[in-house]
Amino acid sequence: MKIAVYSGSFNPLHKGHEAIIRFLTQEAGFDLVYLVVTPQNPFKRAHSLPAGQDRYDAALAAIARHPDLKVVAQDIELKMTPPQYTIRTLDALRDREPENDFTLVIGADNLANFSGWRYHERILLEYGVAVFPRKGYHRGYAKARLLRENPNYKIELLKAPLVTISSTEIRQGLAAGKDMSRWLM
Repeated sequence: MKIAVYSGSFNPLHKGHEAIIRFLTQEAGFDLVYLVVTPQNPFKRAHSLPAGQDRYDAALAAIARHPDLKVVAQDIELKMTPPQYTIRTLDALRDREPENDFTLVIGADNLANFSGWRYHERILLEYGVAVFPRKGYHRGYAKARLLRENPNYKIELLKAPLVTISSTEIRQGLAAGKDMSRWLM
């Protein structure tokens, strides 16, 4: 199977995440999406992030409300000893399921800084990335820069719609007492 590995803190999961999952399985040719709940993004400042298990349980509940989605929540990184580098996650998935083909899903904001990721070369050569658009980031430029580093890198720019809501905006709205339920998955 062709599996998209979509990782993040998902704090909370929202309609934008749902749209990306649907695009991956309905338009981009993936058979399934593994939603990998991460303990902490090493590039983001630590904040009052709910416990990984709580976010994983919330992901399971959100997915259960959408039985038509071809997605499976994964807690693989929550069980790994730190640091949870993406390459370790991808290798563990491949070791566990050698019959499957895994591709990492990232936003254009991550592609812009991808050369700073641990073993980014291996990720791009062995697994590849599927990149969805993010406001304010030029994916073509970032892809061209990486391909100058190695023309064999596997980088697919998805023709997905731009997601206009973020988990940060939802958390801020909730903190301000706004009803954000229409954005939640």
